[in-house]
Amino acid sequence: MPSLKDLKNKIASVKNTRKITKAMQMVSAAKLRRAQEAAEAARPYADRMTAVMAGLAQAAGGSASAPRLLAGTGSDQVQLLVVMTSERGLCGGFNTTIVRLARAKANELLAAGKTLRILTVGKKGREQLRRDFASYMVGHVDMSAVKRLGYSDAQNVARDVLARFEHGECDVVTIFYNRFQSVIAQIPTSRQVIPAKFEGGAAAGSSYDYEPSEEAILADLLPRGVATQIFTALLENAASEQGARMSAMDNATRNAGEMITKYTTIYNRSRQAAITKELIEIISGAEAL
Repeated sequence: MPSLKDLKNKIASVKNTRKITKAMQMVSAAKLRRAQEAAEAARPYADRMTAVMAGLAQAAGGSASAPRLLAGTGSDQVQLLVVMTSERGLCGGFNTTIVRLARAKANELLAAGKTLRILTVGKKGREQLRRDFASYMVGHVDMSAVKRLGYSDAQNVARDVLARFEHGECDVVTIFYNRFQSVIAQIPTSRQVIPAKFEGGAAAGSSYDYEPSEEAILADLLPRGVATQIFTALLENAASEQGARMSAMDNATRNAGEMITKYTTIYNRSRQAAITKELIEIISGAEAL
């Protein structure tokens, strides 16, 4: 049984921890609102741009002059996985769910005999993946100095990815991130960005005449499309991170409150028992005289 002093110290320690988790919850709530607005505002633009490129790609068909970002290299042997996670922890299972999805994909590719390369964006993903895939990691993008995400941050990542593709370092590029749905729900998502892959794209691309040609327009739009998809993923990740942290800190605050109640009850009972024991000793001593 711990002493009264130990119990008192534990209660004070848990109370201090609860103050920290409560403060972090409030900060995350404020950041979440801005991050959620940014992510939701980016979705219509990204969806519309994807629809336009899907129509152009359909109109271009299997043209021999189609850009390499659309047609690919003709092989899928070398696969680059871009894993986007956070720079900080204390956000529940946010990073773990992304890494789990990326790890499953990596193991699948290795089992199929593919050449695997991994580029990490965010410290937490790198820390988890290098335990099993250190020899496959080819780069890391540090986002710790970024206070507010901008399109230029996505462009920096896109330039790195596009340069690797142009230099023949990879055939297929897939990004991994969490899509924000709500404070308690973030959806681990993987999306192939190179070669461009469109799902449910507009079917009306062939009803338009383009000037210059579809191939020329795609050659200009596809690199922007890669940057836009990366930017959207970063925004979704930022909102998901704050939602996960807010939820995790709320749970931590509740747990701290329960621990304080538990330790306070034990402290009061122990203190009452000690007082009762002292009274019994005094009464017994008085009766013995």
